[in-house]
Amino acid sequence: MSSAEKGVVAAGHPVTAEAGAAVLREGGNAVDAAVAAMLASFAAEPLLTGLGAGGYMLVAGGDWDPALLDFFVEAPSHQGHGGGAELKAVDVSFGDAVQTFFIGPASCGVYGAPAGVCTAAARWGMVPLERLAERAAALAREGVVMNRSQAYVAEILSDLLISTPECAALYAPEGRVLREGELLRNPELAEALLRLGRDGARDFYEGETAAAAVEWLASHGGSMTRADLAGYRAVLREPVRVSYRDREILTNPPPSAGGILLAYALGLLDRVPAPPPLASVVAAMNAAQDERTPAFMEGLEGDDFQARFLASRLGSTTHISVLDGEGHACSVTCTNGEGSAVVVPGTGIHLNNMMGEQDLNPFGFHLHAPGRRMPSMMAPTVVTCADEVELVLGSAGSNRIRSALLQTVIGVVDHGLGAAAAVEAPRMHVEEGVLFAEPGIDLSGVDEQHPVVRFGAPNLFFGGVQAALRRDGELSGAGDPRRGGVAVVA
Repeated sequence: MSSAEKGVVAAGHPVTAEAGAAVLREGGNAVDAAVAAMLASFAAEPLLTGLGAGGYMLVAGGDWDPALLDFFVEAPSHQGHGGGAELKAVDVSFGDAVQTFFIGPASCGVYGAPAGVCTAAARWGMVPLERLAERAAALAREGVVMNRSQAYVAEILSDLLISTPECAALYAPEGRVLREGELLRNPELAEALLRLGRDGARDFYEGETAAAAVEWLASHGGSMTRADLAGYRAVLREPVRVSYRDREILTNPPPSAGGILLAYALGLLDRVPAPPPLASVVAAMNAAQDERTPAFMEGLEGDDFQARFLASRLGSTTHISVLDGEGHACSVTCTNGEGSAVVVPGTGIHLNNMMGEQDLNPFGFHLHAPGRRMPSMMAPTVVTCADEVELVLGSAGSNRIRSALLQTVIGVVDHGLGAAAAVEAPRMHVEEGVLFAEPGIDLSGVDEQHPVVRFGAPNLFFGGVQAALRRDGELSGAGDPRRGGVAVVA
């Protein structure tokens, strides 16, 4: 945990966080820092994010009107049509739980990261994007040493990373996946980052890079078209707002799913005296999970769904949180899923596998209409108190994101914990009637109502919350040790 005057950046990798903090020290604002950190993460955390990814950015505080920038992945045009590639199943073990992911050309959706970076920089940034991109390109070109957390991710994704020659050339150049202490380099990504900073996003959607991605996918049975890429736009949305205690929570609106389910759970707990008992938290998690029906998923596309849903009931991934000295907040979550194992030759870009993510396709694959934004669980979130930003947070962790954020907000607001204590506190998650729990939680009573999977230690299965906190005029931050997160001050 650290305190700062110019600002604080919490992120999933020391290199990512330091890239953002350096920009704050030089006079940049929270979005400048977040964009710099995002670009650096493409080099430092490429197993989780990248130019072939998608995400969301929430800004608030200071003189900024709250806004959610949606640059998440869209469903391509020809998904599921006969003659295409099949999804390939890969089992990933978290030690105490196993999850199946699906990869390959059929898993690739229309990426949004280049559009998101450029839109955010143009709308809120002060520092030229070219300068931010040059620093990230240097990281990709010179290489970033694999730390323990990234090496662990590489280990559990090893079957994916060696499944294609192009992917193996990056992540297993010696015939095995890179290990802790070894250098991960991607010179072609460095050139792509320089193009993005110099020329903007157009090349990635209409130019040579777009053509390379589409042609490579087409030759391997993928379904993304030139029209899919050319029609992609980052979209500004009004955040979901829900009251919790004497705070206001701002989070990700529909058509994303995670934010509105988080808001629903917090709204339920707001009816319970603080701090909420464990049984109430589990019940709120259950209620949110139970709402994830086919009707809910289809309704996310409706213009008034958010208001109707909350009124009627309440009466894979990396995250960056930034608070600057002027009161601005930026919370950005970006994911490549696990990656599709499709690395487009000549570009250094590892494409996402969102069309193969079960958490985004809970009722079957290739059912989303072409051009639809996938209903992600990602929920960049800001907590305000007395019209000032108090807490900025977000998480990785697929379907566990909303549980991780819910428990962190409860820790800060109801228990008065600092950033580090709230992030590091043991977590639980309820899914399909099963209660998953880290050690250190007294499950007396609730363990009689659910089958329990007890983890032997804190695990990245339970997310990776990165948080920045303002309390009594002091700024602090915390990165989640479950995913090697750190906070760096400026």
